[in-house]
Amino acid sequence: MDEHKYEGEDVTISWQDAREANRAMWDERAPQHEIGYGAAAFAADPTQNSVLADLAVLEPFLPRNSIRGLDVIHLQCHIGTDTLSLARAGATVTGLDFSAESLAVARRITDASGLHADWVQADALEARAAVDGDFDVVFTGIGAITWLNDLTRWAQQIADLLRPGGVFYIRDGHPMLYAMDESDLPLRVRNRYFANGTAQTWDDDSSYIAGVTTTRTRTYEWPHSLSEIITALLDAGLRLDLFHEDKEMPWRWGTFMQPTPEGYVMPAELRDTVPLTFTLVASKP
Repeated sequence: MDEHKYEGEDVTISWQDAREANRAMWDERAPQHEIGYGAAAFAADPTQNSVLADLAVLEPFLPRNSIRGLDVIHLQCHIGTDTLSLARAGATVTGLDFSAESLAVARRITDASGLHADWVQADALEARAAVDGDFDVVFTGIGAITWLNDLTRWAQQIADLLRPGGVFYIRDGHPMLYAMDESDLPLRVRNRYFANGTAQTWDDDSSYIAGVTTTRTRTYEWPHSLSEIITALLDAGLRLDLFHEDKEMPWRWGTFMQPTPEGYVMPAELRDTVPLTFTLVASKP
């Protein structure tokens, strides 16, 4: 693909067709991400934990200020390194994802690490029907909700999975950042910020992991504004306990971004202009 080619146009496509195209891409990426994530080293080293920054935010909202001993479900878990990191922190974990190949990788990492996790193949929008029991924590990580078309249904799944007093946690890419052009400076708005009922489509053979390519290049995503995200959770009956926006993110969104010990930031002159991620904690009364 021409590196300057841009799509991102609105398209009318059924959820089922878009889902299958996206699933095929994630199936193909999964074994490459197993290498790119350093899964073998992760499994072999019990000190590796990819959610320490998340736990520092989440645990003050949990009983005894600890995730240890709690039942946690991780929605859209991909190959499960974050899920297993939660297990390393002492949680009883279930990872849910729609990609069979991603879960196959997750099971290999589980076996190699000596950890325990339950893995469920299902859509996040069907999560309640796919698993038994209730949970103390519903966890969602980076790069998740743009793959979902219906946040009202998503939020209801979360509310239905949580026990009374349970907590939902999400850290994800900021919708404002996703509206920007990542190809070059100066920063400019290129993509739609608000939902309008249609998907946006891209034709791209790359991944957020360097060196990973896919032949399943056509994908579909749905932009969701902050107001849509927060309102969906509130309408599902959850209580907003924390919300903040961050200047650092765990992947290199644009080639002009600068590395830090924990991820990437904008160049100094742009660091206060665009939020890179948001973090939200909500609870079920």
